[in-house]
Amino acid sequence: MFGLYRTLTSLGGPLISWHLARRAGRGKEDPLRKAERKGISDKLRPDGKLVWFHAASVGESASVMPLIERLQEDMPDLNILLTTGTVTSARLCEDRLTGKAFHQYVPVDRGAWVGRFLDHWKPDLALWVESEFWPNLLYQLKSRNIPTVLVNARMSVKSYARWMKAAKTARNLLGCFDLCLAPDHVMADRLRDFGVNRVTLTGNLKDASPPLPVDENELVILAKAIGSRPVWIAASTHPGEEGLAEHVHEHLTPDFPNILTIIAPRHPDRGTDIVQGLKQSGKNVAQRSLGDVVTEHTEFYVADTLGELGLIYRLATVVFVGGSLVPHGGQNLREPARLRSAILHGPHIANFARVASELGEVGAARQVDDDEALTRAVSALLSEPDAAEAMATRAGNIVDKSQNVLDQTVEALEPYLSQLRRTASPDSDVSHEST
Repeated sequence: MFGLYRTLTSLGGPLISWHLARRAGRGKEDPLRKAERKGISDKLRPDGKLVWFHAASVGESASVMPLIERLQEDMPDLNILLTTGTVTSARLCEDRLTGKAFHQYVPVDRGAWVGRFLDHWKPDLALWVESEFWPNLLYQLKSRNIPTVLVNARMSVKSYARWMKAAKTARNLLGCFDLCLAPDHVMADRLRDFGVNRVTLTGNLKDASPPLPVDENELVILAKAIGSRPVWIAASTHPGEEGLAEHVHEHLTPDFPNILTIIAPRHPDRGTDIVQGLKQSGKNVAQRSLGDVVTEHTEFYVADTLGELGLIYRLATVVFVGGSLVPHGGQNLREPARLRSAILHGPHIANFARVASELGEVGAARQVDDDEALTRAVSALLSEPDAAEAMATRAGNIVDKSQNVLDQTVEALEPYLSQLRRTASPDSDVSHEST
């Protein structure tokens, strides 16, 4: 099967190039850095040891930032390359990476482009985050004897079922990893089902993430504009959930006449469509990406900007986390929990089932099955602020207990890091030029 895949990706070069150009036209590729998707970089490979992290998109790259920062503290001379495949994640990486850490787009998984990428960067260690398994990249890493570790391994129930239908292929792909770090026993067992023997349980790296950042000046401005009004947040929403949030708002208005509903869509580029839909319903809406000001008459505030959930979560205690009232699998519950939010979520929470269970067991999160249940839950929490604060405090306490996961991850990686330290010396450094 891999031979067929390699042949198709090799012969399909023109089609792949056309697809990249089409994505660029839709804003899904960076036209100024399109060469990186073919393994070509205008950056020189820095001297010294280089660790390559690959994370698919925003969530994965954000989760690995604490690990990158720890390695930078422990090994100041280490070069760190972080690749992702989306424009939004590239922006996040450019904002967060410092020192000798830098971002590149991952090459499309075509043999020649992958080879060009690896020839140029010559990573000494490859750390892949979660679940993006590209065959050409993985097999070339293995053929070059570059140590490769799967960090924060993730395989959803659906993915597991799909891979079981191609168990031999999955076994070969996962066999390219020298070590797999699993967040929990369930994931460890799934990996072992595919013949992976070197599995270490380290906990979920997302639990090590610090509180989302915030621009304090913006927080003061928005908090002052909102004042003492009752506020609730519908965060990381997906299509269909904004309409549910509108229904909730309408049912809350009789009891909370001046209530403000903040909607932060999972994909900010949907903001304008959401605003237009609300305005067609006669709602007074402010749109953050346009710089609209929240006034006493604003009913909905659509926070359609990237990287500002840390600001939004700090504006209210009551938070509904989206992707869960529609069959998506849920969005990150840890982020609002770490900021002491009273969390509500729908039944479709498979992607965050463990943390949802932990939060639910101590009364730090509640499941709501439809907009009527969401209305009742928001109303109850707004009516009883002490209960909401207690719920939020329990949420924060749960995620605080998981902070040792970073230490466990670094400990599991120590044999590979020790090898880098032993072989790092001025005599062993080689200057690499672009190919």
